[in-house]
Amino acid sequence: MLVIRNLTKSLGGRTLFEEADMTINWGERVALVGPNGAGKSTLFKMILGEEDADTGSVEQDDYAITGYLAQEAGDPGEETILEIAIGITPELQKAIRVMREGDASGKTETPEYHAAQDTFDAANGYQLEPKAKKILAGLGFKQDAFDQPANKFSGGWIMRSHLAQLLVKEPDLLMLDEPTNHLDLMALIWLQQYLKTYPGALLMISHDRDFMDGLIETVYEIDEEQLISYTGNYTSYLDQRQKRYTQKVQAYRNQQKEFDRLQEFIDRFRSVTSKAAQVQSRVKQMEKMKRLPKPIKPRKVFKFNFPQPKRSNQKVIELEKIKMAYDDNVIYENLELVVERGDRMVLVGPNGAGKSTLLKILAGQLEFQEGERNAGFNTNLGYYSQHRTQSMDESNTVLEEVMASGGDMREDEARSILGSFLFRRADVHKKVRVLSGGEKSRLNLVKFLVNPPNLLLMDEPTTHLDIISIEALLQALKHYEGTLVFISHDVHFIRNLAEVTLHVGPDPKDPEGASKLTRYAGGYDYYLEKSGLDDGRGAVTA
Repeated sequence: MLVIRNLTKSLGGRTLFEEADMTINWGERVALVGPNGAGKSTLFKMILGEEDADTGSVEQDDYAITGYLAQEAGDPGEETILEIAIGITPELQKAIRVMREGDASGKTETPEYHAAQDTFDAANGYQLEPKAKKILAGLGFKQDAFDQPANKFSGGWIMRSHLAQLLVKEPDLLMLDEPTNHLDLMALIWLQQYLKTYPGALLMISHDRDFMDGLIETVYEIDEEQLISYTGNYTSYLDQRQKRYTQKVQAYRNQQKEFDRLQEFIDRFRSVTSKAAQVQSRVKQMEKMKRLPKPIKPRKVFKFNFPQPKRSNQKVIELEKIKMAYDDNVIYENLELVVERGDRMVLVGPNGAGKSTLLKILAGQLEFQEGERNAGFNTNLGYYSQHRTQSMDESNTVLEEVMASGGDMREDEARSILGSFLFRRADVHKKVRVLSGGEKSRLNLVKFLVNPPNLLLMDEPTTHLDIISIEALLQALKHYEGTLVFISHDVHFIRNLAEVTLHVGPDPKDPEGASKLTRYAGGYDYYLEKSGLDDGRGAVTA
């Protein structure tokens, strides 16, 4: 389906690929991995024909259709969510309008109506619409959202509609760049299951380890300007990569020993006439040997120690008889919750059940209609949200902002922590005001880590992080001695961190009523066992 041969590409004076090869077969599920800046997005652009190779070729089968989902979508016009999902063209849009007007007025026998119907039939419209609705529902859209203008929705929901469009079209090669970034856990689960039976091939860039493990059968890593193929999922790739690195190290050491042996002979007998032929032979032997590059260690998780917070009271925070409603929509009624010192609590449950609302109530970010919120006397609360970056000094550099938060932290320590969270080299000298939303979120996260409060509330902290950064965050929080309440759609993260599971969801006896809390005094696997759920990801949204 897709064959890349002898691909060479330089960008900004740096060689990304040199005579690299890659093959994707029909129906194959492939992940492309590598550090930031390695060339993943550039390779995608070359496959899409948006960027030319210096040398080599990128070939696809005749008539094969490629579909691509970027990380961000442009601003929508007046089209509805359903129209985006269908992939509506101006011609098809006009036909639909004529048909709707004809149906509303009862004038369905006009030439205009029949012409519009022919256009609709030619586009397979009657099959497209129900398929689009099914996919939109799977991605979390409610039925009443289908006919609403897309410009009324957030960027994340607009991205979902564009993902739906691709799935409706079913291209032969589906290219996805971080497809889980804008998905809640329920939509992510649905997408993972959907893609397992997708009829075309799949090429994706993702930082969601569990998502890849459930889908991928081949991993291509960008390493030393090559595309290295590994058979298996992401976890298998990590094992194979370590073995490959060990082999490369051994080969390099063996070659260095051989060079040293030859050089020693040359140096020893260079001036000995009787040995001239042997010396010359060894010189030629060295010249013919292709020197192996010194193997570069795979990037590892940076482990760091940060100041531990001041000890809180046993009862860190308590909610009593809370009523929370948005207009007529009652989220909580008589809500009761006690968070105790040392809890590591994950909030799980279906989308819209009120997990983020509960976290905001705990954080004091939402006013509720009834009840009391009581924080302990010694409770020092910190609330991490992707959208809460107001506490930063816009005039500071990234490094200055962290140093100001970290007390006696040394500059080299601050640089190391920032590097682990994707701020490298010149990035640390950027002004806070020029950072993107994702960069500000990551910087806010680092500030929490270098000077943590004794109650840490975190809403989707792994968004905007790569896999190594997620692991660094996980290791840091494992050593955190305060109290933690968090929401995440990353099952690997949850499983390794949570010690208490709080299920947020409607009462089965009253599915239309307010959400209730069910506490499980154990981690994620304990919750699975006690709840009777055996689908590791599905349990989080049950």
